Amino acid sequence: MNPRGALAKLRQEVARAFNQEDLDLTTGGIAKPLAYLSLPIVVTNLFQTAYNLADTFWVGRYSTEALAAISFAFPLVFLLISLGMGLSVAGSVMVAQNVGAGKDREAEYAASQTVVFSVAVSVVMGILGFFVVDDLLTIFGAAPDVYPLAVEYMQVISLGLVFMFGFLMFISLMRGYGNTVTPMVVMFFSVLLNIILDPFLIFGWWVFPRLGLEGAAIATVFSRALAFVAGLAVLFAGSRGLEIHLADMRPDLGFARRILRIGLPASVEGTGRALSINLMLIVVGLFPTTVVAAFGIGTRVLSVVFMPAIAVARGVETMSGQNIGADQYDRAAEATWFAARATFVLLSLVGVVGWIWAEPIIAVFTSDPDVVAVGVTFMRYIAPTFGFMGIMRSYNGSFRGAGKTLTAAAISVGVLGVLRLPFAFFASQSIGAAGIWLSFALSNVLGAAVAYAWYQRGTWRGVDLSRGPGPAPSDD
Repeated sequence: MNPRGALAKLRQEVARAFNQEDLDLTTGGIAKPLAYLSLPIVVTNLFQTAYNLADTFWVGRYSTEALAAISFAFPLVFLLISLGMGLSVAGSVMVAQNVGAGKDREAEYAASQTVVFSVAVSVVMGILGFFVVDDLLTIFGAAPDVYPLAVEYMQVISLGLVFMFGFLMFISLMRGYGNTVTPMVVMFFSVLLNIILDPFLIFGWWVFPRLGLEGAAIATVFSRALAFVAGLAVLFAGSRGLEIHLADMRPDLGFARRILRIGLPASVEGTGRALSINLMLIVVGLFPTTVVAAFGIGTRVLSVVFMPAIAVARGVETMSGQNIGADQYDRAAEATWFAARATFVLLSLVGVVGWIWAEPIIAVFTSDPDVVAVGVTFMRYIAPTFGFMGIMRSYNGSFRGAGKTLTAAAISVGVLGVLRLPFAFFASQSIGAAGIWLSFALSNVLGAAVAYAWYQRGTWRGVDLSRGPGPAPSDD
């Protein structure tokens, strides 16, 4: 093929990846559709992580105390979102399975009902979070100079939780349909706005007041609110595939039970992850502020590192859901096995980079040499195990796509809560902060082994699709 022809083919492949209109997840090869589905998710998740990185970057230049405050606040945000996020996972699974079965009308009904219940739950969680964050931060042992900053940040985030969670719901529903590009585009503009607003509100640039850490929270909530509104507009218009209808939004308690049956374990999984990080703060809080700050930076770096694994897992979730809906269980298994191998190789290579260049990576977020030194140690303990996290994520994604959210929850919560947290506590008492870092490495390896062994049992194939999403409404 001549160079001009090769370039034309490359442009065609890129256009297809970001168009997705002709993307069929139930036929053909595995690698291309999984890549076309996962690539925009990688970009979307990188944009999503940019929220946290932008806050960390600017806050780190505001004060070390503020940086330590968001080290406590970030896991609490994750906890509040995780408590309701299972509903969006349930919606994504039901949309994917109905699309795979050719039941587009049922997919629309599932999406409409998911929107109603998700918004209601997030409002309740936001109100609850506003009143309990101060008590939680006390339990987690926030230092006196960190505590008030973390409280004011978390109270603003809690009030805007419906917007933050609402946009994640939009992403999940579109992903279940097979459209991962539209959320990526909306996320891009939202993150861009957040990054622009951050320094103005934190430092009081131009006509804006100097709000410090509270300004970072306001910037995040405002930009997410606009993204949520844009997502609702896309869903109501139906111009990007999936459509929701006001007529389908009358609360259906029968459907709500099915959402809870699938979504509650997913919430347990997400909440278990969040709780393990929050409870880890109790262990981390026993050490000086430099260790707390390094832990906050390290967890944010990890959130970037694991973006490919999370994205591929979400792609596997959609591919599994649609193929199971189409009664193609072997194809669902093939996609999972391919994803596990690919993410192991990719993240292992990233681990090499993280180990070698740990110091300049950590130094991006702070100029405090003590914090950098601790952060480098953290990175070099866990970098060699990055690939194993990719394996666990891939298999758990397939469990969720099959509706076996309880299995995915059992693996995640078991590895993080039963192994990582107790090991971190007891090991840190004898060998210091290194015990915390070692607990991350060991749990990554064990998590991969458990997920692989459980998947080989084949129990995920026993999926009952005979029960539809409740009374399917008539066409509008």
